[in-house]
Amino acid sequence: MGKKSLQIQQLNSKMLAYSSLQKVAAPPTGWIKAIRTATGMSMQQLGKRLTITKQSVQDIERREKDGSITVKALRETAKALDMHLVYGFVPMDGSLDDLIDRKARELAIQIVLRTHNTMKLENQENTKQRIEKAIQERTTAIKNEIPKTLWD
Repeated sequence: MGKKSLQIQQLNSKMLAYSSLQKVAAPPTGWIKAIRTATGMSMQQLGKRLTITKQSVQDIERREKDGSITVKALRETAKALDMHLVYGFVPMDGSLDDLIDRKARELAIQIVLRTHNTMKLENQENTKQRIEKAIQERTTAIKNEIPKTLWD
């Protein structure tokens, strides 16, 4: 097993733990305000724990709600709320392997069809089966190599 393959496998297992969480919607007010109000903590009390003003707490809650808060600020606020910040990424394709498969196939199709069009112009057109086989072979080669051009 190659180094990249091992890295992908390890990341996949970590990301799987987050996949069910993508269905969890954040409270409309944002997590910070929702937790603070549910636990009966005032802005002033949270501000004291963070050594900031009540207005700064209000600003943190607003920035979380509109998505402009930093991870550092989230981590510090979580600690002040006696919580852990947990975040992660979940591939839209379901797993890193599936993401790489899709991107590799897309790139393989581009490469094979470019060659196919050139051959077609020279009156040396291939059959659909040969084209599909070439796409599959190129996809496998790209997945094994994972070139940087995969992400262009």
